[in-house]
Amino acid sequence: MKFRTLMRHLRQGLKNIARNGWMTVASVGAVTTTLILVGAFLALMLNLNQMADNIEEDVEISTLIDLTLNEEEITDLGSQIEQINGVKSVTFSSKDDQLENLIESMGDEGRSWELFEQDNPLNHVYVVQATDPEDTESIANKIREMEGVQEVEYGASVVNRLFTFNEYARNIGLALIIGLVFTAIFLISNTIKITIMARSKEIGIMKLVGATNGFIRWPFFIEGLLLGVLGSILPIGVILTGYYYLANNVSDQISYSFVEILPYNPFAWQLSLLILGIGAFIGVWGSVMSVRKFLKV
Repeated sequence: MKFRTLMRHLRQGLKNIARNGWMTVASVGAVTTTLILVGAFLALMLNLNQMADNIEEDVEISTLIDLTLNEEEITDLGSQIEQINGVKSVTFSSKDDQLENLIESMGDEGRSWELFEQDNPLNHVYVVQATDPEDTESIANKIREMEGVQEVEYGASVVNRLFTFNEYARNIGLALIIGLVFTAIFLISNTIKITIMARSKEIGIMKLVGATNGFIRWPFFIEGLLLGVLGSILPIGVILTGYYYLANNVSDQISYSFVEILPYNPFAWQLSLLILGIGAFIGVWGSVMSVRKFLKV
């Protein structure tokens, strides 16, 4: 396409936006409202995914070593665990370390366990992490079958519920975002359809003198693109302002290690580009839907 033709389409698209007046305002307002909701859900879902990943990465398999094993057998058991496919890391924790951790975790009540420092009844432990948290259960089952393993603990019921919840949360969030995007596409499609109806005679004349469907479509594509971009500016400002406040005032007050808000930078740029891209897609696709139906002559 020649530059002069492109500029003509751009001017025509801008004229269409100005000519529609309140319809343009209504369309941009609808897209703005939709994108505020989409952007808020995106920010929430991306942070929930980050938190879910943090929780999943903290899932560990505690392998209690049989008390009858000597040092050489314990080392050999660790080597066998490392060779299991999907194992990310294997860390040895002596029974003295286990007792110390138990005393610290129980606070004042843990002092009673100090009596066992001379005759420690706890087991040596191998702490195992999977490369993919979803493989935790299968790795735990393989470790459980090894000789010299007294017990394997990883909170099976809690871990399985966690993975199931994370999957449902991601799917529901994605479905809500897709639903909002299609709502915005429908609104822009109707706006542009009204524009085409108002110019139906003009379009008919253009086709009679030999104008191609592509030549007629381009101004409407540009109009839809501009509507989508204009509708994304306010949502970006609103969401980034709110997120900046949360990142600087709320994140420091959260006491749980796994609840970690994504840092404002570069998240702000990523989210802005994502919202802008969704706005542009909504506008162009809305144009495609309306123009395609109208130019079947």
